Amino acid sequence: MSELKSKFDEAISDSIALRESEENYRALVEDMPALVCRFLPDGTLTFVNNSYCRYFNKTRDELLGANFFQFIPAEEREEVRKQYGSLTQESPAINYEHQVYTPDGDVHWQRWTDRALFDENDNLYQYQSIGLDITESKRVEQALRESEERFREMAELMPQTVFETDAAGKLTFVNRNAFDNFGYSQQDFDDGINALDMLVPEDRRRAAENIAKIMGGEEIGLNEYTALRKDGSSFTTMAHSAPIVREGETSGIRGFIIDITDRKKAEEERKRMETQFHQAQKLETIGTLAGGIAHDFNNLMTTILGNTSLILYDIDNTHPHYEPLKNIERQIKRGAELTTQMLGYARKGKYDVKPVNLNQIVEESSAAFGRTRKEITIQCELADDLFAVEADKGQIQQILLNLFVNAADAMPQGGNLFLNTSNTTYNDIKSKQYLPAPGDYLRLTVSDTGIGMDEKVRQRIFDPFFSTKETGKGTGLGLASVYGIIKNHGGYIDVQSQKGHGSKFSIFLPASDKNVCNSSEPVPEIMKGSGTILIVDDEEMVLDVGGRVLKKLGYTVLESNNGCHAVDLYEKVQDKINLVVLDIVMPDMGGGDVYDRLKEINPDVKVLLSSGYSIDDQAREIMERGCDDFIQKPFSLKSMSEKISDILSKKGT
Repeated sequence: MSELKSKFDEAISDSIALRESEENYRALVEDMPALVCRFLPDGTLTFVNNSYCRYFNKTRDELLGANFFQFIPAEEREEVRKQYGSLTQESPAINYEHQVYTPDGDVHWQRWTDRALFDENDNLYQYQSIGLDITESKRVEQALRESEERFREMAELMPQTVFETDAAGKLTFVNRNAFDNFGYSQQDFDDGINALDMLVPEDRRRAAENIAKIMGGEEIGLNEYTALRKDGSSFTTMAHSAPIVREGETSGIRGFIIDITDRKKAEEERKRMETQFHQAQKLETIGTLAGGIAHDFNNLMTTILGNTSLILYDIDNTHPHYEPLKNIERQIKRGAELTTQMLGYARKGKYDVKPVNLNQIVEESSAAFGRTRKEITIQCELADDLFAVEADKGQIQQILLNLFVNAADAMPQGGNLFLNTSNTTYNDIKSKQYLPAPGDYLRLTVSDTGIGMDEKVRQRIFDPFFSTKETGKGTGLGLASVYGIIKNHGGYIDVQSQKGHGSKFSIFLPASDKNVCNSSEPVPEIMKGSGTILIVDDEEMVLDVGGRVLKKLGYTVLESNNGCHAVDLYEKVQDKINLVVLDIVMPDMGGGDVYDRLKEINPDVKVLLSSGYSIDDQAREIMERGCDDFIQKPFSLKSMSEKISDILSKKGT
């Protein structure tokens, strides 16, 4: 009897534990900001969480038993059914996007992760799905595409020469008409042309003086010069230029050159070109727009990543939502990397150069890309004794991604992608169109079995905004950025292609004798701590998730949503505050001013900068004034714990 009672008690205990587990699971799902549902193969809903109900402004009773296809435009329903209908036991999950009708009648975009569920007899009985509204990111993508297309069309439609130079006077961009007007070829441009060499010798000194004035911020208006064509002939021009200002520094000039050989005709042309020039000046806002979008997007992702990290902290890898949440975390981090690369490309330079292992980058990038393009077979042949290369890892990853995407576009029905690395010397590059600097090089080749290119297209693939895709399907910046990044790394690129026989890109990067930085060290565990941290951010959503992250790490948290209040608060309780987490971009009093005020109050104040912009913006100036460290938004529980632990341990706190 005693043994029977013991088994009975044990069964009761297991039942209670199971019920508590189910209740915890349901509470987690109900509180998730993502939309969660389950549905039958015909689309009938069998479960929805609170977020799903709120999104469609319906009660649970109204939704359960209803068909979710009612929310999807008719023209997209068959594709949605085809997506989740393709799931099998061997491939039970899929990600896809589609449009939905919102309760107010608008059309929004959603991204869904569907998983097929099978019973003990391996029969599919329903699907489980997690969704996010991605309407804003779609709008951002569309705005960027339209801005890039407007710039390309404006520059190429100009009947006269449009140009840009660097600070040394070397041409960095010209429109197609420039080649016709001056008689130079694309090869001449690639080899490097100085703007002053395009003027007769007697005009060069005056032009150099005018360029110096323009770069100093002086407006000198239209100036007349005698231009010199490649064949030695000359013609009279009027030139108008303006400084290119990036990050507060003048990096070159841009402008127009007008042929005024026929003076009467030139007067009419000058007025028209001045109007066009003022319109073109508006393109200066593109860089600011891109940076602002990246900053705001990073703030948004901070909230998502922070909340995801907090949820993951409280569950282990046996939890049914562990992998979907990890996937969300990975995609957010990938999005953060893309915005960082966008900011880095806007600066047109390397900003985190270290000795790296090219093979490791190739393996990681190809593996990640391969998971997204199952129809493409990737084959790697990587040299065991490959030299190190001093490079920005993120920008090298951007090169590879652009080349992979380019190859995939050339193989719409699938194919083979071959990756090869080897050591070589400058002698192997001499047969190409370059005159490389002597020394050792690494060679990376990316070959595909795609449709290939004819010679006319091959000659133009690195031109900014040149694309063979239909309007709206490509920006024409992918291969242009590849060329720019390789050139910034002191490297060279050669392309071999034939229509119908695929393409082969050969990249040569200077070798380094430095030791490779170990980028595969074990990832440390989340490090908890104690003490009081003041977090300052004008974005309430960032302040909220940042505060909860810090509390989860064991810290007492003080919060402030503006710089003035933060300074006042710190002055009152500075003895209790161990660290300040400080946002940089805030209204009224920015992060730089707040930092200076805190240093006046306490020269030993410990500050961790936080920003949606990269460290190459305002953050670097503050860091040079003695700030302790910088964390890029979006930040996770782990990255925040590492930064704080590092700062406090260095200071002996």
